[in-house]
Formats: sequence, C-alpha cells, structure tokens
Amino acid sequence: MQTNGVQATDAIPNVPLLDVSRSNQEIREEVLQALAEVYDSGRFLFGPAVQELEAEVARISNTRFGVGCASGSDALLLSLMALGVTAGDEVIVPSFTFFATASCVSRLGATPVFADIDPRTYNIDPNDIAAKITGRTRAIIPVHLFGQAAPMDVICKLAAEHEIPVVEDAAQAIGAAYYGRPVGSWGQVGCISFYPTKNLGGMGDGGMLTTNCDILADRLRLLAGHGMRPRYYHSEIGINSRLDTYQAAGLMVKIKRLQGYTLARQKNAQNYIQLFRDRGLAVSEMVEMPYVDSSAHHVWNQFSLRVRDGHRDGMRQYLTQQGVGTEVYYPVPLHLQECFQDLGYSTGYLPHTERAAKEILHLPIFPELTFDEQARVVDCVAAYCSQAVRAAA
Repeated sequence: MQTNGVQATDAIPNVPLLDVSRSNQEIREEVLQALAEVYDSGRFLFGPAVQELEAEVARISNTRFGVGCASGSDALLLSLMALGVTAGDEVIVPSFTFFATASCVSRLGATPVFADIDPRTYNIDPNDIAAKITGRTRAIIPVHLFGQAAPMDVICKLAAEHEIPVVEDAAQAIGAAYYGRPVGSWGQVGCISFYPTKNLGGMGDGGMLTTNCDILADRLRLLAGHGMRPRYYHSEIGINSRLDTYQAAGLMVKIKRLQGYTLARQKNAQNYIQLFRDRGLAVSEMVEMPYVDSSAHHVWNQFSLRVRDGHRDGMRQYLTQQGVGTEVYYPVPLHLQECFQDLGYSTGYLPHTERAAKEILHLPIFPELTFDEQARVVDCVAAYCSQAVRAAA
C-alpha cells in the first residue's frame, strides 16, 4: 500500500504516543484502596497523604521542604509571587517550552524576556541568559525540558553573580539530576507537575514546590492559601492552590515505583538509539537522535527526534496513517505566540528555537512501551526516510 507516495510498512498495529492505562491497570487495586481510605476519612484537603507526598518529593529532590499546590502552572506562579516579582520587572525564560513558563510572568504584570536554546539539548542557553540580563531582571526560569536537566552549575553561577533568584521549571523532570544533584534543589525554588502525561502523573492536575529555605517554604504555603493566617485573616493577596488528598494518595502509590518508571524510560531510549543504529539512521542526513548531556541524569519524559529538510510534518503524517502516535512539542515558540505580539518579537529573533520548532518530533517512550512496538515505530520512520530519499534522487 502507498500513502502520499510513501510505501507503508505492512501489518503495523497501532502504537499510542502514551497509554496511561497500562501502568494504572497494574496498580488499580492499590490506588482504589488508597482512595477509599481518603473517602472514609473525609479529609479531602490537607490529609496525611499530602504531607507524606511533600516529604517524599523533597527527599527525591534533596531539598528540605516540599509544598503541594494545585498544578505545575500554579507552582511557577507561586514561586514568582513569593520572590516578589511584580509589574515592571523582567524574568528571563526560554521560548521553547510550555506556555505556563511564561504566562506566570505576565500574570504578575512583569515582562517575560525570551532567550534562545542550546540546539543540542533544547534547554535554555546560559550565554543568551547572560546577554538578556538587565537592571530589571528579577528571576531566571530554566526549564529541564523533556526530562534532561539544564546546565544548572553555569546558570546558578551566573545568577549568583547578579544576585538574581532561579526558579527551576522541573515539570517534566522529577528524578532528573545535573552532576548528580537533583533538579529542584539548585535554584531558590523548584516546580514539579503531576499532570497525567508526566513521569509521575496523577489522576488530574497537581503540583509541588521544592525549596531549602524555611522562610520561602512558609511564604509559599501562605500564598497558596489566599494569604490567610490565621483563618479569615489575610496578610497578603494569595491564590487558592491546594493539592487535594485524593491526588496525593494516588501519587503516593505511584511514587514508590518512580525509579522503575525512570529505568524503563531510559531503557526505551537506549532501545530506540540501537534500533535506529541497526537501520542506519542513528547518523543520518534526515534524522538526528536526541543529544544527551554527559553531566545530566536524563529521565526521558520525551524522546525528541529532529527531522531535517522540511520532512517533519510529512513524517508525522505518515506515522499517523500507520497508527503510530507522535506529538510536536512545541510547534510555535512562545515569542511568536499571538498573545505576546505586543512584546515586539519577530521571526528570526531566536534562530535555534525557531528551527527546533520546525524540526522536532516526539515518539512514544512511556515505560510500558514494548520492544516490538518500538521496532515498529522505527520501521515506519525508516520506511518514510527510504521513500523520501528515493523520491529526491
């Protein structure tokens, strides 16, 4: 069979981008028991599972405190609120990231200042951070994108020289590390998401803040509870952002298995690279394997294939037709989003970011993905590449 001039690979079963039901089914009874205990207790907010999860995430992150909140987006917003970011301030962020990294800045009336990325890792480039620092810079938000830690030693040294706090966006990277030091422990605050697609995914929204500062931890809790202490007395204007006990109870079941999930993702990444190598595509003019920083402990939230020469969208369409799930994170850089037009950015301002947005394609890598499924994914990529090369000859 041919589709759009590309020879299809026969008998390819569907391979989903993500199948949360596979892992959830394995722990179904344990999760339901944990939820039943919450139901029977009636402690739907501030229950013991919340404190247990805060302590466990702090342990994994090698920080003194974990502070639960309603989402990873709220974690970023609360961090900037706690650090006193306000109207007229600037916060340096990457443009190649999820929207929440920058929207938290704008919500406070501050200005997101977009920096370019390292084209290998897709993480924010410290050299461009340095170029964007001004007298109004009040925070830097590096993102540990796709599960690989940003170069935190360089970023934190630069920030310290200018006395600028660092907020780590670790939404996709719980358990990752740089030079053996966990993400979330390098900056003043770390922000984690429990959205279902994350490495530690819940049954809805949920988030966590990590910090080593007792004063900052207390302030984060205050702001997450309407700035209220004691009850009905408000010293500040905060927000309502709580991690409910149901979410925490389910996550406590899953966090015991986090290391196993991480190892499975790392194994799947190794499998892909070997499969691409076996098919002669590990070093190819058309596709490029993900780059792994030797100083980073990569937890592989995503497997990021770079597809060159304008073939990304064609390859994605072909894989979709063959029943292989893919995604593009992220097709439009933040500095080119409509809602940020008033900041004055234009095409060409962040060349590495803009090129990545046109070339990146993400393949399935969830822990329960089988080797046979991975082989079929690579077979489809190889089939597309072979046909594309012949068509160009």
